[in-house]
Amino acid sequence: MELFHQMNQETFIRVALLAGLALVLIGLSQKMIPWIANRLSGRHRLYVLATVPLIRLVIILASLWMIISIVVDPTAENIFALLGALGLALGFAFKDYVGSLIAGIVTLYELPYRLGDWVSVDGVYGEVKSIGMRSFEILTPDDTVVVIPHLKLWAEKIFNANDGSRYLQCAARFYLHPEHDPRQVIQALEDTAMTSAYLQVLKPVTILASEGPWATEYRIKAYPVDPRDQFRFTTDLTLRGKQALMARGVRFPAPGAPDRIFQDPKKSTLKS
Repeated sequence: MELFHQMNQETFIRVALLAGLALVLIGLSQKMIPWIANRLSGRHRLYVLATVPLIRLVIILASLWMIISIVVDPTAENIFALLGALGLALGFAFKDYVGSLIAGIVTLYELPYRLGDWVSVDGVYGEVKSIGMRSFEILTPDDTVVVIPHLKLWAEKIFNANDGSRYLQCAARFYLHPEHDPRQVIQALEDTAMTSAYLQVLKPVTILASEGPWATEYRIKAYPVDPRDQFRFTTDLTLRGKQALMARGVRFPAPGAPDRIFQDPKKSTLKS
């Protein structure tokens, strides 16, 4: 039983042409599809971006199949023998790599993260900018690209802040002296959120309160117009919210101090 066809110059040329064509098609898909997606809005943009790794996988599999049909005598015995030998070699030599590839295929079905999603994996938070066959790239708020293998899908928790949608909830926290009028505080924080230039008015604004050992915690939970504005939005809520509370005479606990030491906004000193 002969496994391979007789190799000659024509065979090498055909294989090289197929490999080159596959690379050209992959390069075009990675440039054209994001170009088209950036001219769409909302979920349509995210759906189009999610097709990039799928199209790349189809091109790779189709080109490999055509190259194998050129090089190998395409009988059932030969195909099974080749696949068995290839799988055994990869299983020993590239166990983790193959695991990441399999996890990458699983992500195409389960979609735990998509291009444009804001995710947190193993303590790294950022926007998914690229999804490859073995890994995906996250761009952190500090403009750092972190490459994470898909293998993390098996062992790590993946937190997806917007899960393919354009809505991402943000929270601005405030720690106040326990002696205050909660109705005034809630009103001030609601006014702060509703007047923010970054607010997504189609989603609700929620004010939550909880009592801590040293202070009363308030949280503004709201949504920015675009997930990429989340840090500007949170900063805007924090600064203007603090200004509104100070204008109403609300006191703040001193950082790291026990509950008997508080900062009075009307004075420059601490009092006990």
